[in-house]
Amino acid sequence: MLRWLRSFVLPAAACQDAEPPTRYETLFQTLDRNGDGVVDIIELQQGLKSLGIPLGQDAEEKIFVTGDINKDGKLDFEEFMKYLKDHEKKMKLAFKSLDKNNDGKIEASEIVQSLEILGLTISEQQAELILRSIDADGTMTVDWNEWRDYFLFNPVTDIEEIIRFWKHSTGIDIGDSLTIPDEFTEDEKKSGQWWRQLLAGGIAGAVSRTSTAPLDRLKVMMQVHGSKSMNIFGGFRQMIKEGGVRSLWRGNGTNVIKIAPETAVKFWAYEQYKKLLTEEGQKIGTLERFISGSMAGATAQTFIYPMEVMKTRLAVGKTGQYSGIYDCAKKILKHEGFGAFYKGYVPNLLGIIPYAGIDLAVYELLKSHWLDNFAKDSVNPGVMVLLGCGALSSTCGQLASYPLALVRTRMQAQAMVEGASQLNMVGLFRRIISKEGVPGLYRGITPNFMKVLPAVGISYVVYENMKQTLGVTQK
Repeated sequence: MLRWLRSFVLPAAACQDAEPPTRYETLFQTLDRNGDGVVDIIELQQGLKSLGIPLGQDAEEKIFVTGDINKDGKLDFEEFMKYLKDHEKKMKLAFKSLDKNNDGKIEASEIVQSLEILGLTISEQQAELILRSIDADGTMTVDWNEWRDYFLFNPVTDIEEIIRFWKHSTGIDIGDSLTIPDEFTEDEKKSGQWWRQLLAGGIAGAVSRTSTAPLDRLKVMMQVHGSKSMNIFGGFRQMIKEGGVRSLWRGNGTNVIKIAPETAVKFWAYEQYKKLLTEEGQKIGTLERFISGSMAGATAQTFIYPMEVMKTRLAVGKTGQYSGIYDCAKKILKHEGFGAFYKGYVPNLLGIIPYAGIDLAVYELLKSHWLDNFAKDSVNPGVMVLLGCGALSSTCGQLASYPLALVRTRMQAQAMVEGASQLNMVGLFRRIISKEGVPGLYRGITPNFMKVLPAVGISYVVYENMKQTLGVTQK
């Protein structure tokens, strides 16, 4: 693609006497597929695709809307030329901001230095990967011509958009609600990309949770019933014998319903906490991101926690004990009072810190290790690498926070399972260790881990298909 662009741009750029219009003429004629002197959005999309530069619907529409000055739904040559000239000016400013020693070339050390100013730390090897993706002549430096060719049709507007090649979240939901929320750029927010991605993630989460609900219910049953006699096969047999195959999905409705409010509150709170912890225009660092994510998770959990309690009660309850979510809420309120909706709240909040902290730290460590040792020609690790990093980091986070999650679940279900013996968090820890030993704090972790791989796989397939359906731009 770069060689193709260079055949149009470089000869004209090298010619001192060439008039600016001729510099873009051949390129415009290539995009003007029917030769009528104007380019509509369909021709632009088809032309870019034929040139091997598919940008995604939102990016292509952004180019078109920006360039269409008279708003007639078409780009004539003058509008096309003006757009590219204006875009080149922005790219020139970005190039100069990276070219720290003003020698007309960008080197790996200059990329490292520029990213540090923006609050991002990368190694020299990672910076070289960025260079390699732009460098056309193999010199391991990027001059203005290479830079301009690479970003000629990329509608980024500043250096921060250009260097943003990694994002933590992949939109994958495996049913554990403590993960740090996704981050969206101002451009994604204005274009509506953020809600499409959240919606795609929510639908993927609903399908994934429903598909792995039997394992989730088994986990809850094993957490609540501390008897060592309940194993995986015995637990499934017991649930089917008591309530039939349909009982394996008991409590899943609440688990799915809470996705939307939890995601919305977490996203909103994360944005607010980021603003409180960083100055305007400042790039959020890893520490601020961890604190903001943990506090956002705590805020979302506070908001939806009664639904967590009802999910546990429905999962542990016997056939006919509750007719549905509303009946469960009504009976809890009537017999135990409003406070019952927040049983286990303290260990739940305490579990957010080790989960989110270890999840983020392990993810960043795995990501950096992949970039330093396995990346070859691209700084983009691909979806499967991201999913692998995410699954492993989430597993480590769960190992650290699982005892708190188990105590939380037992506190939620105490009233219906353990009768009058209502213990607090410390009392439950003591009872579990005295009666079941330390392994008792990890009851049910096997089915919890068993659901990770199928949950990630199902979530990924649904998420990617939903993004295409909703028109989410591929980065």
